[in-house]
Amino acid sequence: MNSVSPAAAQYRSGSPEDARRPEGRRPRGPRTPDPNGLGPSGASGPALASAGTGPGEPDEVDKFKAKFLTAWNNVKYGWAVKSRTSFSKISNVHLCGRRYRFEGEGDIQRFQRDFVSRLWLTYRRDFPPLAGGSLTSDCGWGCMLRSGQMMLAQGLLLHFLPRDWTWSQGAGLGPPEPSGLASPNRYRGPARWIPPRWAQAPELEQERRHRQIVSWFADHPRAPFGLHRLVELGQGSGKKAGDWYGPSLVAHILRKAVESCSEVTRLVVYVSQDCTVYKADVARLVARPDPTAEWKSVVILVPVRLGGETLNPVYVPCVKELLRSELCLGIMGGKPRHSLYFIGYQGRPTPHCSTSPYTPFPPPPPPSHVLPADDFLLYLDPHYCQPTVDVSQADFPLESFHCTSPRKMAFAKMDPSCTVGFYAGDRKEFETLCSELTRVLSSSSATERYPMFTLVDGHAQDHSLDDLCSPPSQQTLRLPRSGRLLKAKRPSSEDFVFL
Repeated sequence: MNSVSPAAAQYRSGSPEDARRPEGRRPRGPRTPDPNGLGPSGASGPALASAGTGPGEPDEVDKFKAKFLTAWNNVKYGWAVKSRTSFSKISNVHLCGRRYRFEGEGDIQRFQRDFVSRLWLTYRRDFPPLAGGSLTSDCGWGCMLRSGQMMLAQGLLLHFLPRDWTWSQGAGLGPPEPSGLASPNRYRGPARWIPPRWAQAPELEQERRHRQIVSWFADHPRAPFGLHRLVELGQGSGKKAGDWYGPSLVAHILRKAVESCSEVTRLVVYVSQDCTVYKADVARLVARPDPTAEWKSVVILVPVRLGGETLNPVYVPCVKELLRSELCLGIMGGKPRHSLYFIGYQGRPTPHCSTSPYTPFPPPPPPSHVLPADDFLLYLDPHYCQPTVDVSQADFPLESFHCTSPRKMAFAKMDPSCTVGFYAGDRKEFETLCSELTRVLSSSSATERYPMFTLVDGHAQDHSLDDLCSPPSQQTLRLPRSGRLLKAKRPSSEDFVFL
């Protein structure tokens, strides 16, 4: 057998002990007003509120429904059964631009530390009601927002911490436990972390920054990248809590969230227009307001559509090539109506994949239209509902923000609508990224007429968008190697030209 799942490589998924644990019985008197005045604004009480509940506080029926929905989703998405993921011995594993090959125990442990160090942001429950309603959980509808949070979190890790940073406590991390429950209206901002006595100065600073980044994604209205803030920004696009969000819309919501965050001043987000990245527009954004000053770091988000109803396999080599780059933040996508955050893959080099300067590969095998059997995407799954963590507590638990169970999915199941993310820390890295993208997007003869997206000089207003992104004058457009004709349609914010 060519698979391996030793003790060091098996990752047990978190068990839904919180779903089976009975709710604590405590008296339900009138709620004491929040002394800090941090209750959510604009939240209205539920229709079935009891006499002992305050405005915006869910009653017992709503709490029972939330717990039932939590348990059902954890069963539905496979979190109720402990599972292990097996990896092939003969294929490389690529995770966030790093290559691993499970030839020994040390390789497995390095991969485990790297994977556990990624921030895992999932469904939560029992947080303050979202604006415009009484929802206290995003279970069942907020998965794309959570995937977007994870992509932004990866960009912040690269922005504030060294590229080789790993969480020091991640090696011995077990399944997430429902600890550190939050009191919905007692968020006081991130707490001051008390370091252990044995920690060194660089480790102390990195751990403080790690906790600060986690606190920015807290489920409270004051968190700059929390669910409440993202839902608030989505209202400008006609979305509300409980709606499903697409990857293109979430990209623009993340851009607005970073723009309005006073705690992150040297980072900007650029969202491509009509599958095109305009380098001059990016340069103007990172140099604003003083073009002579040092460039800001930039997160580049590119919403794309890689096929019609299903993923066109001609794009798989390019997807792999991008995921092998250290400058790629991953892919915000998933399966139809089921968002996931792709951060790597396992598989052999596919035809038309050229060598990457970050993770060198042997020459590609002979051309084949069939993907190898061990080709899988690696992802973080937000479909696990956990209790809200109060990050204002001193030394709040971090275990529920890090996943111990990598999961994999066949490329063929990937939804064609997704958003690819990149990070460039300075001008030199941006030039390296442009050079790398130019090579990747033009290296495949099969997709040179239908690239994933394009990278061009100049500004958006200097180019005719109709010439660049509209379908040909014919009324039909044939997808390469698909055998089906699709009616041409003009792109919108959520629908793109069928590539």
